[in-house]
This record gives sequence, C-alpha cells and structure tokens, in this order.
Amino acid sequence: MAKAALITGITGQDGAYLAELLLAKGYEVHGLARRSSTADVNTTRLKWLGIEKDVRIVDGNLMDLSGLARTMRDVRPDEVYNLAAQSFVKSSWQQPILTGNVTGMAVTNVLEALRLEIPEAHFYQASSSEMYGLTPEPMQSEATPFHPRSPYAVAKLYGHWITVNYRESFGIHASSGILFNHESPLRGIEFVTRKVTDTVARIKKGLASELRLGNIDAKRDWGHSKDYVRAMWLMLQQDQPEDYVVATGRTTTVRDMCRIAFEHVGLMIDDHLVIDPDLFRPADVPTLLGNPAKAKAKLGWEATISLEQMICEMVDADLERVGD
Repeated sequence: MAKAALITGITGQDGAYLAELLLAKGYEVHGLARRSSTADVNTTRLKWLGIEKDVRIVDGNLMDLSGLARTMRDVRPDEVYNLAAQSFVKSSWQQPILTGNVTGMAVTNVLEALRLEIPEAHFYQASSSEMYGLTPEPMQSEATPFHPRSPYAVAKLYGHWITVNYRESFGIHASSGILFNHESPLRGIEFVTRKVTDTVARIKKGLASELRLGNIDAKRDWGHSKDYVRAMWLMLQQDQPEDYVVATGRTTTVRDMCRIAFEHVGLMIDDHLVIDPDLFRPADVPTLLGNPAKAKAKLGWEATISLEQMICEMVDADLERVGD
C-alpha cells in the first residue's frame, strides 16, 4: 500500500512543493486547511503546480485538538509534516498573541493528537533560523544557542523544544528542520524576496517606479523551497529522529539580492531603490548563515539551486504574472 502523509499548511509555499514531491514518490497526500465563512480554501499554489486535484483537503484548525485527533484517526498518516504557522515576522509584532498560539502552542496540539492516535507515525516540525536571532556565532549549527528577536522567533522556539520534549518523553519519531530562508515563485508577496521580484517586474513593465525597503544591509542564507522540502522528507526516512540545520552555507545582503533581480531585467538598482525608515523592524537580526554539514553527512542532502538561479526564476514568474 502507498504511504499516506498529512501536511498542515499545504496551501503555503513549502506545503505545495512538499505535496508535489510526495505525490511523485507515490504517496497519498492529505492537507489540513482552515476554512472561513467568507472564502474557500486558497489552492492557488497547488493549482500553479498542477496538483490541486491530486491532494485531499481536510477541514481542520491547529487550535482544535479534538478535530486534529479525529483527522489523525481518519487519515492514519505514516508521516505528519507540521508546516502551518503565522510565518510573517513583521506581523508577529502586531499580533504577538495570535502568533504565539498558532506558531507555538498549536504544535503541542498536533503532537498530542499524534501521540493519542498514531504514536508510530513520523513527525516533522518546521523550525526556523529566526530562532538564532542575536547569535554570537558567525555560522549557526544545531549546537548554536538560540536568542530569538521577534514574537515569531519566540513562538517557533517553543514549537522546536516541545517537539524535542515529545521525542524524549514519549519516544515519538519527531524531527525538527531548522530551515534558513528559502524562497520560490510561490513565496507570499509580503516576504522581502517576493516583494523585490514582483516590484522589479512591475518597474520593468512600466507599472511602478521605485522599490521601498527597510534594512538592506541584513544578511541572509537563501535557498530554494524545492531543495528544502526534500530535506524534510529525508529526515522522516531516518531510523532515528534528530534535528537538522537546512541551509546553503552562503550569506548575501538584501542589497545584493536586489541587485541580482534588477540586473536580470537590465535595470540599475540605484535608479529605483528607496530606503524607508518605517520599514525597519523593532529588533532585527543582522546576519544568518547556516552550517548544513550534519544534513549533508547524515541525510546526503545539499542545496542544488543557487540564489542567482532562484531570484531569476522568481523575476521571470512575476513578469509573467504582471503580463504586458
């Protein structure tokens, strides 16, 4: 029989690419999605990949433990990937309690439902490089201390440690991927990379004239979501659950990322970039650089898509979306 997987956050960037990967491997893929009275489930990303009809959407909410337990009992997944979260760092200052509940406490609900109904299943928790925050180490590994600098990062840290706790307390095959920044054409418009590529496309098409950003000297380790979901899957194929840093090992400033996007369409960054003090975060993280040595050694994983390739792919996709 084919393996079954349950993905929370299946309508997001990583959820969609992970569903595509698992379907290609013959899995039966179920996705937990929250519906509202005003809109149906947004399956835009699944449609973009051409897999909307191949996944089974299950109604659910991370804050509803009884509903999660029922879903675990009905689906009986072999693997559970918890990707759902309030994942926009800027919004976490405006909605700290919501972020704490959905991004942090809800992880306990998923783990508890799994423990009660399918304790033999393998579990993946989407942790984040934002947990490192104001770290003294120039390159972050699994052993680097955490110093979160936003409500989002604090909530992610709770989700990370409760995953460790359930692994150690109940013997659950629970692994966390400490993923550094990863992007794609499916990235939400509110994230800086997609904001850049969308605005560059609009400037090229004559629909905009400037790109407004905050701290462009921040450095990030950027990879492609398609590479990173492959690491998620590899973690759950291991005999023993562990935590892994998933990163490229290369850091780049926001300024240089912007330059790649502008040069791809033959424009000069200095002609269009505007620094807006209102866009600076209350507490920023200056540099994030991941050390993927453990993932390479134990999982055989490494990034295959470069930052330049990714940004150019994103710009091209946004040029197509903007149209003539």
